[in-house]
Amino acid sequence: TLFNCSIEENIAYGFDGKIEDADIENAAKMANAHEFISNFPEKYKTFVGERGIRLSGGQKQRIAIARALLMDPKILLLDEATSALDAESEYLVQDAMDSIMKGRTVLVIAHRLSTVKTANTVAVVSDGQIVESGTHDELLEKNGVYTALVKRQLQTTKTEI
Repeated sequence: TLFNCSIEENIAYGFDGKIEDADIENAAKMANAHEFISNFPEKYKTFVGERGIRLSGGQKQRIAIARALLMDPKILLLDEATSALDAESEYLVQDAMDSIMKGRTVLVIAHRLSTVKTANTVAVVSDGQIVESGTHDELLEKNGVYTALVKRQLQTTKTEI
């Protein structure tokens, strides 16, 4: 979610305590957002929202990830973090997500299986029940529900190309 304020205020939103510009910039770098932010004339002071500039879905996601990084939570919930993104934006957001997963517990809810491929444990949920769990490779070896989902997504990707 983005708020009607500057990019730096969006990244720092909800942070209690003293915050330095360098902290905001470091969070943006880890979220793969610093480069596009630096290209705006007013950089981190750029206003976004209804009366500001429009950002792409991937840019919005990376600012939200920078906000999460700044908060440095012990537990993080990511719900469909890449669902509305094109392939290039998904790659950048996934790379940023990989960096925020280090040193914390992260629960990722996703339909795009590329989002959970590197997870320590993948739980496949069907009708509110966990029907399979394991690593990506372990689940592929089981040749069950997860494998069918992977094959279906690969088929969909091939027909889109």
